[in-house]
Amino acid sequence: MGLYTCFVFQIPYQTLENYLAALEVGYSKHNNPYHNIVHAADVTQSSHFMLSQTGLANSLSDLDLLAVIFGALIHDYEHTGHTNNFHIQSGSNFAMLYNDRSVLENHHVSACFRLLKDEDKNILERLTREEYRELRNVVIEIVLATDMSTHFVQIKTMKNMLSLPEGIDKNKALCLIVHACDISHASKPWHLHSRWTEGVLEEFFRQGDLEASMGLPYSPLCDRHTVHVADSQIGFIDFIVEPTMVVCGELLTKMVEPLVSLPPSDSLFPPGANGDGREGGTSSAALSPLPDTRSSSSPSSIRRLPLNYSGKLEIPNPWTNFMQENKIRWKERAAKEEEERKLANGNADAK
Repeated sequence: MGLYTCFVFQIPYQTLENYLAALEVGYSKHNNPYHNIVHAADVTQSSHFMLSQTGLANSLSDLDLLAVIFGALIHDYEHTGHTNNFHIQSGSNFAMLYNDRSVLENHHVSACFRLLKDEDKNILERLTREEYRELRNVVIEIVLATDMSTHFVQIKTMKNMLSLPEGIDKNKALCLIVHACDISHASKPWHLHSRWTEGVLEEFFRQGDLEASMGLPYSPLCDRHTVHVADSQIGFIDFIVEPTMVVCGELLTKMVEPLVSLPPSDSLFPPGANGDGREGGTSSAALSPLPDTRSSSSPSSIRRLPLNYSGKLEIPNPWTNFMQENKIRWKERAAKEEEERKLANGNADAK
């Protein structure tokens, strides 16, 4: 969860280890090729990158940082390897329990907070009652926002916010950041993206096999005999990932730019009244001066601004190039697959 958040919120190492071990067991429960502990680690690392390397952490409180990392870490806990729609159509126990509403996401967050009821796993034990309540509210919002059925509403809402002179709703921004990281494998190098694609499609195909055995219609992308992999990934990049990353880039710029003019200092937040090093209260409305952007020796090094030598803000944006490179590869593969289909059809007609 990062040394900084562990330090600030006084999370004992053994308690953290116990909680992470329990998470690993839950993520391994259904032996999923995609929604597993590695995916959880990937989304958590990507979220940390978004916070630390873009300067976003400068506009967030310690509790916000913990909420993002914790939310990313637990967001697919005990995923069954099936979609929400499958649970609804099959009338699963989860669908009954959560009334067909964000079935999996509700389970992920509920089950992970239940783990905290065990004293030896309660990594949030040192939070005040108010801090716990605020953290829980934000984490619930973050995890529920990873439901793909909310995707287009999230993008539309954030575009509207970006078009207005007023500030951006912080919680909605955090939700979009984690959601973007959840679907970000298409914006990573090909050797990673292609492996994630194989995993998620195999998971879909397993669901399709189960749907066929149950007499249910195939869900989208779940029929292993008809899915055109390359075409599906081109559409995924064009209509889902790329628009999301564009909005995220605009969001990060709008949230970080106002901080560039603040002078450097040894710490972003003054010590809180608790004497434990965390900022006073949980609000991020009033920020103290920023730390030196070239220093990484202090626990608060997550809070650095991406400045060039002239002091101008430069948000790191490695995902754009990777997305374009991946799309080119998929288009090449799609063209090759189309030629193979034409050749196969021609041979069949000749017979």
